[in-house]
Amino acid sequence: MKKWLYDRVPAVCRGWAASLRGAQLNRLRYGHDLDRLVHEANEREYWSNEQWGEYRALGLDDILSRALQGVPFYRRYRRQAPEVDWRSGFVGLATLPVLRKEMLRREPASFLHDEAVRARMWREQTSGSTGTPVTLWQSRDAVRQWYGLFEARWRRWNGLTRANRWAIFGGQLVTPFRQRKPPYWVWNSAMGQLYCSTYHLSAASAAAYVEAIKKYRVEYIWGYASAIAVLARFVLDQGIQVPQIQLALSNAEPLYSHQRDLIRMAFQCPVKDTYGMSEMVCGASECEHGGIHLWPEVGICEVLNDGLEGPSRTGEAGQLVCTGLLNREMPLIRYVTGDVVMLADNASRCKCGRTLPLIERIEGRSDDLIVTPDGRSVGRLDPVFKSNLPIVEAQVAQVEHDHIVVRIVRGAGFGDACEHSLRVGLAERLGEMRVSFEYLDAIPRGKNGKFKAVVSCIPTESMDRGSVHAPG
Repeated sequence: MKKWLYDRVPAVCRGWAASLRGAQLNRLRYGHDLDRLVHEANEREYWSNEQWGEYRALGLDDILSRALQGVPFYRRYRRQAPEVDWRSGFVGLATLPVLRKEMLRREPASFLHDEAVRARMWREQTSGSTGTPVTLWQSRDAVRQWYGLFEARWRRWNGLTRANRWAIFGGQLVTPFRQRKPPYWVWNSAMGQLYCSTYHLSAASAAAYVEAIKKYRVEYIWGYASAIAVLARFVLDQGIQVPQIQLALSNAEPLYSHQRDLIRMAFQCPVKDTYGMSEMVCGASECEHGGIHLWPEVGICEVLNDGLEGPSRTGEAGQLVCTGLLNREMPLIRYVTGDVVMLADNASRCKCGRTLPLIERIEGRSDDLIVTPDGRSVGRLDPVFKSNLPIVEAQVAQVEHDHIVVRIVRGAGFGDACEHSLRVGLAERLGEMRVSFEYLDAIPRGKNGKFKAVVSCIPTESMDRGSVHAPG
């Protein structure tokens, strides 16, 4: 249904449209082999290093071979340097240049394999945090492998299946923005999904959202951490009674400790983090012991320094660069994800017993770091915003080299003591920078509905970036 028509039809018709879309997505994502894919994923979680090494080496050799022989973009490198053995596994991978998102955005069709048939593939677009989305084509086989891992490690690790009813807080504008009364959601019966608008969340609408969660017997919540945390704050401030929820899953944004605490207190349920992207080059999920485990089947992960010339230093975060192993029809090799992460030591093992590698922490987007006057690049500032502070949400923006603005949506009871606490916490992490406060009714989202906790308004080329730190 066209967007202009969707916005004009009654709410019940929007639900029908959402359900038709849901049925289409179900056919694409899940086949008769779902249980087999889940079973195989579970078995791989306890593989030895040797088994994983052989599995990933074969997958990488296949991707490099297909790309360099049959993908126009990568054939260029083969022609330019015919003497280089590009396909020599992990060594060959390191000889290829990194792939920046702008290159993919500019000519997406040049990444398709010569034998790929677009009519048989799923056309996907990234959320476009910069305002311009990236077009992707994905084979049905790749999509089903990807969602098989979702089922195995996002749902079933937590005692859930596709049969459980869920609410999602995502970036789709499922309710016209001009609408000022409920419903601010649509019920997608095909997927058992209550899709809630993140654009209509407010103190006045919070009770209506909770009532919808009750009405549709939602069993778990999934979505943007910022949106779920905002609802949690309103629930706590207003004393709204919530139904029993089994789990809250954060996705598509960093999950900060104060957000986790808020969500857990409001909904009285476990809160787990997940990581993934439309490009299908990296995925991760949180186990019962709090470890964030990478999915080795999805891609080869490298963590490079700020200049992307080589590996980041031991014990430091860096730019996440991934080579996808699932989508053989549109391979992405050494793709710069834009995220800053720190991987755990190879010898680290989680208490859960799984051999899946661990992410130590996810800093956030590489283009949104505070660069201090002494040259440090600071990522996560979430320890400053403790859960006991009466704040609905907050954003730190660097507006000058020595000046940050803290934008705050105040909760009940916010006062001078809270502002003082924030000043002290920021000074401990950022040093000698001017701090000013701006109080808003709502903090604007990006075009994809995502929230940014840290925003840099300073051109990156005008700053000398140092190493990335994660204070606290």
